[in-house]
Amino acid sequence: MSAISKIDLWQVLDSRGMPTVSARVSLGNKSANAIAPSGASTGAHEALFLRDNKESYDGKSVSETIALFTKEVLPHLIGIDGNDFAELDKNLRNYDSSRTFSKFGGHIPVAITIAAWLANAKEKNAEPFKVIADRLNSTPTLPLPMVNIFSGGAHAGGAIDLQDILAVPIGATSIEEAMEWVWLVRESTKSLLSKSGHDQSLVADEGGVTARLQSDEQALQFVSDGIAKAGLSGKVAIALDIAATQSFQGDHYQIHESGNIKKLSSEQFVSRWGKWLDIYPIISVEDGAAEDDNDGWKQQSEYCDRIQIIGDDRYATQNDRLVSGIANLEANTILIKPNQAGTLHSALTALTTAKGSNWGTVVSARSGDTEESWLVDLAVGSNAGQIKVGSTHRSERSAKWNRLLELSHFATASYIGKAALSHVKNLNI
Repeated sequence: MSAISKIDLWQVLDSRGMPTVSARVSLGNKSANAIAPSGASTGAHEALFLRDNKESYDGKSVSETIALFTKEVLPHLIGIDGNDFAELDKNLRNYDSSRTFSKFGGHIPVAITIAAWLANAKEKNAEPFKVIADRLNSTPTLPLPMVNIFSGGAHAGGAIDLQDILAVPIGATSIEEAMEWVWLVRESTKSLLSKSGHDQSLVADEGGVTARLQSDEQALQFVSDGIAKAGLSGKVAIALDIAATQSFQGDHYQIHESGNIKKLSSEQFVSRWGKWLDIYPIISVEDGAAEDDNDGWKQQSEYCDRIQIIGDDRYATQNDRLVSGIANLEANTILIKPNQAGTLHSALTALTTAKGSNWGTVVSARSGDTEESWLVDLAVGSNAGQIKVGSTHRSERSAKWNRLLELSHFATASYIGKAALSHVKNLNI
């Protein structure tokens, strides 16, 4: 395989209109681009997204960070085997050895390492997912989609405290059927909100519907009713992204109900959403406790036999944090976001560790994402089992779903469906 012969970096915009970095990596006469995504809801333990904090873009520019990296690091990456993800990771960390890439940020390394993977696929004349599958010795599968229906939190101006309420088409037997079902649920929920007097002319960061409601549970009821209205009760379940860190105030949680602010202990906060499991068809909860709330994570572990307990901010796609979580028996699933890890190799390491411990893996996009579709190839090639990219609306979201539909059309892999949840012993359905 060819060595890296050239790397170009430049500033572009993500789906929220925020500056980010695009990388083009050349291997011989083949090259590929990748853009680093960014999140509105970021954890303290993930690779940093460093901005210039100067006049350009009101401080949000990354052009000076790119210039510094280009001068100090980029020349040392030329000549590395483009097929050796681990060696590229090692060299990048030689110049920024901190866990969170605090010197240059993780946005530049993740863009470079993903572009190198895509260029490698071009050089091999192979689909990107096949390169991942060969590297991990995995059997590609089309993942079960987890699709945003209603947004709140940092994704919708705090319309409700919950960040996302998602639909999971557990009864679908193909990705085509799955996507139609979640589309119907979104349309039904939108219709119910509209009939209740909530303006539905706008969408949230990830394409979900939203409205300023009296409580989280009111939003949950709208989505549950949307599933029923679509005639999909028992076929489509609900997943929650609670994003508890946003509600954590150091020694208590703060939530909003009927215009009032309530303070809850860790036990009260977890018990609050735990009660919903007996009322609504919830099969998955992400970040049900704040990233460093050890008491909350210990308490929610009791639900691991009933639902997916997903760690996002808690693990931040960092392998050492994941290993600790596995040892503590505090969850059973990890969200995989390459830009949290800082490099593709590090993200794949965490994914492999999770699967080796019979944990679920959900490959996920960010609220500030891009028009690229490589995330789908990552999920398919790694046999991750599940994917979460937002709603069915907004082009940076539909680009991923359309790539998944393309791979299905050409029969590149089988659809995993509900089997992706086999790590949960007594699923809450």
